[in-house]
Order: sequence, then C-alpha cells, then structure tokens
Amino acid sequence: MSGPFGATSTTDDVLAGVDLSGKRVLVTGVSAGLGVETARALAAHGAHVVGAARDLDKARRATEPVRAAAANGGALELVELDLANLASVRACADALVAKGEPFDLVIANAGVMATPLGKTADGFETQFGTNHLGHFVFINRLASLLKAGSRVVSLASAGHRFSDVDLDDPGFERTEYTPFGAYGRSKTANVLFAVEFDRRHKARGVRATAVHPGGIQTELGRHMTPEAMQQMIDSVTAARAAGGPAFEWKTIPQGAATSVWAGVVAAADAVGGHYCEDCHVAEVRDGDDMTRGGVRSYAIDPDRAQALWAKSEELVGETF
Repeated sequence: MSGPFGATSTTDDVLAGVDLSGKRVLVTGVSAGLGVETARALAAHGAHVVGAARDLDKARRATEPVRAAAANGGALELVELDLANLASVRACADALVAKGEPFDLVIANAGVMATPLGKTADGFETQFGTNHLGHFVFINRLASLLKAGSRVVSLASAGHRFSDVDLDDPGFERTEYTPFGAYGRSKTANVLFAVEFDRRHKARGVRATAVHPGGIQTELGRHMTPEAMQQMIDSVTAARAAGGPAFEWKTIPQGAATSVWAGVVAAADAVGGHYCEDCHVAEVRDGDDMTRGGVRSYAIDPDRAQALWAKSEELVGETF
C-alpha cells in the first residue's frame, strides 16, 4: 500500500512490512545525512545497496550503522563518485556497467546547497554542475542497468521555487550570482530531469520521479552561516504568520521517508514524471506564496524538460 503517510512519517514507517530481499539499489551521497539513512532503511529491509560517495574513507565511517542494520540478506558496498568531475562520473558508471548487475532503484541523493560562486572540474557552475549535470551523465550512462519495473528518484527541493533554469546562461556569465538563486536553478533541473527521463523510459517499464525531502539539518547546509540559516527560517516563519504554521525541521528519518516511499512503496504510475513531498504527489502551485508546499509549473513542464535535456547534452558533450 502507498499510505497513509505524511510529513512526520519516517523511513521505518514507510517500509514497515516491506521485504526488499533480492533488490539492488544505488544511492548517491552516502557519506552523511539523508544518504546514510536511506541506505540504512533499505539494507535493513533486505536490499543490496551500492552507495556512491566522493570520499570513501568518510563514507566507510558514516555507513557503519548501515552495515549494522542490514538484515534479510541486505548488504552495502561502496563506490567512488565525484559528481563535480565528469571523469569520475564516467569512470564510476562504466565500472558498474562492466559488472553488468542490474538495479531496481537509483536514488540520486547527493548534492550541494548555497555554495559560493565556483566551478566544477569541467568548468560548470558548482551547483548546476554537481546537482544536475553530474547526475545527468551518471544515470544516463547506467540506463542499461535499469530493468523493467525499476525506478529513478531524483532529490529536488522546495528550493526549486527560488528560480527556474536559465538555458541561455547556465554558468552565470551574464547573470548576477546568488547562492540560493543557483541552488533553485539546480533543483528545478533535478525535477525536469525526472520528467524527461520518465518520458523516455516509461515504455520499457522504467519510471522516474523527483522528491522534496523537507527541511532537515544536515551537512547540506555547511556553506551557510548560522545567521544566514536563521534568516531563512525567520523569513519563512514571517511569511506564514498570516495563516500557516511556523517553520519546523524534519528529522533525518522523516526527511528520507519520501525517497523510499517514491522508490518502492508508491504506485509507479502515480509518481512517475511527478514531484513528490511528504509522501504524496505535490499539487502545482504558482505565484509568490512560499509558505505552502507544491511544485512550480515550470519545473514539470515537458517542453522545458526536453529543452534542458538538449542543453545538458550540449554542455557535457554526450548524447543519450
């Protein structure tokens, strides 16, 4: 069954009674936070989890709870992946394809947030290059390993509401850079990627969806000063004063719940090509109201998704 679950549901709530024995799952970003909890919950229910991380030593330490919780044949193996370096992305993907072991689920969990202006190893703006282009190349190169009935879950964010993608100036060469403006672009790209990947692969039984985990205190916010973090919380709370609840953090198990719900519990046709939050498919909400959930229409626009795909292929020099 797919519910009833909501904002306070945890990974254990969502996966209660679910047996994932024999399933293979790939999770990026397993060196901290949501990635570790996602891997733990899946391995505890019998899944064989392949965890990808840039720093393998850090990931080994961080994933000790994953190995401890593994049950019913569940296991964890680690692979090296630096999403900010396409040579690393291609090497990791090629090694997995060479092994030829298929996946039932890929969760594109890794990412960075609100970084200072910078560039990846390939010269892309840090957040767009890491959050979107790195996963774009990685998942497309792995597409042959996704068998019928499998899914891709792209971790987006309510932050997509900060800004649409800018296909004419993805590197902020002519646009003033702001950390959250760039974050918004990259998260919108994560949603659009899921929309187009789903369109391209659903005929063979492979579905893709995007999810917003909620506000969670993890290493994702390491580039933000405490003052900037508090300012963001205060602004959301002030905006909600007219009729909505104050800002509340989710726990990490609550934050990872929507990823596993969309990946293994929800009906594929219900979530495929959509944006999910709090363990349900989000409604489309446009306008200036940032106080409530929902997805901006530009983030799920199929024409916009195809245009981003074409631009992404141009940028990385590879056609999928």
